[in-house]
Parts: sequence; C-alpha cells; structure tokens
Amino acid sequence: MKTFYHLLANSFIVTVANTFVWFALTFWVYLETQSVISTSIISGLFLVTTAVSSIWFGGVVDHHRKKSAMLVSTLATLIVFIASLVFYSLAPADAFKSVANPSLWLFLFLVLLGVIAGNIRNIAMPTMTTLLVKEKERDKANGLSGAVMGISFAISSVGSGLMLANYGMTGVLTLGITVSAIALIHLWFIPVNEKKIVHTEDKPKDLDIKGTIKIVAGIPGLFALIFFTTFNNFLGGVFMALMDAYGLSLVSLQVWGTLWGFLSMGFIVGGMYISKYGLGQNPLKTLFLVNIILWIDCMFFTAQPSIVLLTAGMIVYICLVPFVEAIEHTIIQKVVPPDRQGRVFGFAQSVESAASPVSSFAIGPIAQFIFIPFMTTGKGVELIGSWFGTGQGRGIALVFTLAGILGLTTTLIAMRTKSYSLLAKRYI
Repeated sequence: MKTFYHLLANSFIVTVANTFVWFALTFWVYLETQSVISTSIISGLFLVTTAVSSIWFGGVVDHHRKKSAMLVSTLATLIVFIASLVFYSLAPADAFKSVANPSLWLFLFLVLLGVIAGNIRNIAMPTMTTLLVKEKERDKANGLSGAVMGISFAISSVGSGLMLANYGMTGVLTLGITVSAIALIHLWFIPVNEKKIVHTEDKPKDLDIKGTIKIVAGIPGLFALIFFTTFNNFLGGVFMALMDAYGLSLVSLQVWGTLWGFLSMGFIVGGMYISKYGLGQNPLKTLFLVNIILWIDCMFFTAQPSIVLLTAGMIVYICLVPFVEAIEHTIIQKVVPPDRQGRVFGFAQSVESAASPVSSFAIGPIAQFIFIPFMTTGKGVELIGSWFGTGQGRGIALVFTLAGILGLTTTLIAMRTKSYSLLAKRYI
C-alpha cells in the first residue's frame, strides 16, 4: 500500500499538470475566438485522439513494466509541452484570433498530444491497483484515486483561470512543464516490485485486439457495462462542448475558474465516501441508482439562468461522477485476468471515448445554429421563453435539459436487461 500511495501522489502531480494546461487551453480558445464551435471541436479532437490511442496504450501497459510505461508517458508529455511553448512564443500575435488560421489548430493539436500522452498513466494506474492492493480493498482504493484526482481537478480549475488571466498561455505552459518535470523525477525514485511481465500470447508485441474482445465477450454483461458507460459518455460530450460556454455566459473567466475549483470538491467528497464505505455488495445496483440521480439533476440545473442553481446542480453531478468510474474499475479488476487488464481498460476507454466525439463535434454546430436561434429569435421564445428565459445561454441550457431526459430514459431501460443481472451475479 505504501507504494500505491506514492504512485497515487505521483499521478496527482501529473494530473494537475495535464488538466491545468487543458482547462486553460479551453478557456483561452473560447476567449480568443468567441466561438462555441471552436470549443466543441477541440473537445471532439481530444476524445477522438483518446479513442484512437487507448487500445494501443493498453497494449503498451500490458507488454511493459507498468512503471516504465508511466515514465515514458510523463517524459512524452514534458517534451511536447516544451515544443508547444516554443511554437506559441514564435507565432505572430494575431495568429490565434481566427478559427480559420492554421496556426491556431496546429498549436491546439500540439498541446493536445502532450495531454493525450498522459493517458498511458490513466490505463496503467488501475492495473497498478490490482497489483498492489488486496481484492477486498480495491473499491476503496479506486475511491481514494477518485478523491485524489478531484483534488488535482480543483487545483487545476482555479489555477488555470487565474494563471491564464494574469500570465497568458506562456505562464500556463511554463507551469505545466515545471510540474511535469517534477513528476518525472519523483516517479523515477518510486520502487515498484514488478519482477516480470506475464503474457498469455506467443507474440507479446501484438495488440491482440481479437483476444481482448474475446476476453470481454467471455464475461457475461461486461460488454453491456462498457456500452452503458459509452452511452453516458455520448451525453457527456454535450457537457464537454458546452459547459464552459454556458458558464462564461453567466460569470467572468476569473469567477468561472474559481467556481470550478469549488465544484471540484465534489470529486473529493464522492471519492472519499467510496474510500471509506466502498461500493456495496452489488456495485451495478449502485451504478444505476447513481445514474438516475445524475440525469434527473441534469434535467433541472439549467432550468433558469442562475449561477446559484447551476452551482448546486453541478455539485450533485460531480459528487456522483467518481462512483461511475470506480464501479467500472472495480468490476474489471475482479473479473478480468491481470495480464489482460491493460488491454481491457484500454479497450473500454477507447470504446467509451469514441462516443463523446460524435456528440461533442455535433453539438457545437447544433447549439449554434438550432438551439441558440430557437431561444433567441425562434419559436422557443414564444413557447417557453416566458419561464425558461431567452438568449444564447438559454439555448445551451435547453440542450442540457434534453440530454438529462435522454440519459434518465436510457438508464431505466438498461437496468431491466438480462446482461446486467448476469454481470452482477458474476461479480458477487
């Protein structure tokens, strides 16, 4: 457990660096271009890159020592962040003002690669939990991981907005580089007792996608769990694409960044609850209960243009998010052989991430050209404008409400299917 805590602390440091840079980048591109489409596109690019790379990253984790994979991941992030800072410093002052300028997208993609490189660690860490933590304690360990990530999220939320407002992207990238370098040095000195790498196949360098799919398909209900999370991520793409734009329509950048620091405490609360009490004997039952509350919450937290209502709703939402990830991790750690877990985690992340780009890419233009006009000059003003409100922010709010209705309906249907019943019995 001592080694686990050291690795968790190191993951905290890296997550601070990566989320700090990514949050600041999202704020920055919206403020530079004033385009909702630009934020939806970069969110979509992030998710597409995650989906494409995760299966390969899972193979990297399974075919190498976990610590070595984490070291390479951190080093790659550090190198790309340095390259991003050089590119930004050499670009003309007005190169990033227009979404039509190639320099903007080249810079965004370069920073994205640095953040995505950290995904190897996200796959390696739950396999480290399997290696270092006893089975009965893994749900609590996963909850603790969620709490620690919540702390890093809170720090990044507040820090990115304030750093961006005062020092620009130069300051953001400089801090990201510094923190990544510290994490790399710290990880180097953490001893991990992983004497050998166990392979079940004759060609360990192959990604073995067919074998991974066979393992997943051989466990009743595991595909169903992954697909359920995939659908949730499909709706989650809506939030990634539009939440910053909606929040910034209500408050300033400094207030929004600080508010996210407060909201991020929800990750800590949810993660600490799991670390103390676990997930219960039937984690799937907990998963469905959490989703019912989550989607009802999403139906109402933008019902009025109120930062107080948004804050209250987002606190509930964020407190529940750690449960979803901890449940999936705990189930996979128990029902999947350890030598396959990297690939299964990578496969799950790839499939689940593939859904969000669809909604993220699509929802920006849909909101910009359908829902926003609907609530500014269209029929929505007459139909619901008197109580729902009108304007750009209300068009975005309507998208959130509809996403909540769709998510609740899907959850109620899914919990009655046979697949989830079989997986629950397999876990118990």
